[in-house]
Amino acid sequence: MSTSSAHFLANITTDFYTGLVSTTTPPDTTPPYVGYVCALVAVIFYGSNFVPVKQFETGDGMFFQWILCSGIFIVGLVVNIVRRSIFYPLAMVGGVVWCTGNLCVVPILKTIGLSLGLCLWATANLLAGWFSARFGMFGIKKEIPGNEIMNDISVFLAVLSAVVYTQVKSDISMSQVIQRVEDPDYETGITQATGSSSRLVSAAESETIYIVQTNTQDKQGLSFFEKLPPLEKRLLGITLAIISGIFYGLNFTPAIYIQDRIKSSSKNGIDYVFAHVCGIFMASTLYFIIYVIYQRNKPKIYPTVILPGLLSGVMWAVATACFFVANEVLSEPVSFPIINTGPALIASGWGVLLFKEITGKKNLLILSFAFCLTISTGVLAGFSKSTS
Repeated sequence: MSTSSAHFLANITTDFYTGLVSTTTPPDTTPPYVGYVCALVAVIFYGSNFVPVKQFETGDGMFFQWILCSGIFIVGLVVNIVRRSIFYPLAMVGGVVWCTGNLCVVPILKTIGLSLGLCLWATANLLAGWFSARFGMFGIKKEIPGNEIMNDISVFLAVLSAVVYTQVKSDISMSQVIQRVEDPDYETGITQATGSSSRLVSAAESETIYIVQTNTQDKQGLSFFEKLPPLEKRLLGITLAIISGIFYGLNFTPAIYIQDRIKSSSKNGIDYVFAHVCGIFMASTLYFIIYVIYQRNKPKIYPTVILPGLLSGVMWAVATACFFVANEVLSEPVSFPIINTGPALIASGWGVLLFKEITGKKNLLILSFAFCLTISTGVLAGFSKSTS
């Protein structure tokens, strides 16, 4: 092969993995306040995206996650129509990573429960995103905040707040859990098959939907994970929670890698949203197809969750688009502590004010302490952006 041919093939390969269009994109100069506004919007939407689906049946979660990801994809299409961004296939990897991590949620809840699982994956999420940017891991450039000590303290408080939030107990009545409308034509719904019921809950972690099941089924209805010996079940749950959290924390890395390494690439994070959500939707569809095959073409489908699930996905995608912008404008070491802890404050607020799930003096005192930690995290992380 001639030298010119080799160069030609190398250029084609580079274009495929980095961008399908060679148009040079001028660098964007976004003022810092835009980053803070985007962080605030992300916090509000991540903390509220569970509200539309809270009272609907979600079954084993596989159908719901596909509907959720469909809503996410719709937002990506709108963003792409407006921005007409260069499509970077490498950015799709981040979406695949996030979707894969999200599949671990149900096994985690069945092995170690919500409180421990939440604490582990929220902490792993925060630390993975923070470490990768702060120390330049996986080929991305180091992002050193103006005030390193203040930033370090904000990360410590963020981890501490995640632990404190898990100590808040929700008082959820069975009427809230079971309230739903089931499809009369579907005779093998999860309630009929196993005697259990499911609902959707969002807690402190910002980028995950949790499926919580009431443990009313007999041994024949137990899943593979619930049949494991206690020690093996706990070790598996802890391992999956840490892996899931790391995947969440690294899902922005491919887009940041492109921004750092491709000179002609856009510096505006929102230009990578479409490729990112394409990765999410493709992975979600693939996993759902595998699930349907495993179920012998008899998946558990709940039609009433479709519209709420789409709305939930739209809210999640808006939050993620804002997260992309905040990462670029503020840098990950600043945005991650804010956006990974703030949604817990919003979600808990919904639980207290709307759903009346969090009651009692002790619970409210713990929640107030967690709120103080969250606010302190946001303030310190925000001020650490400034040069000392």
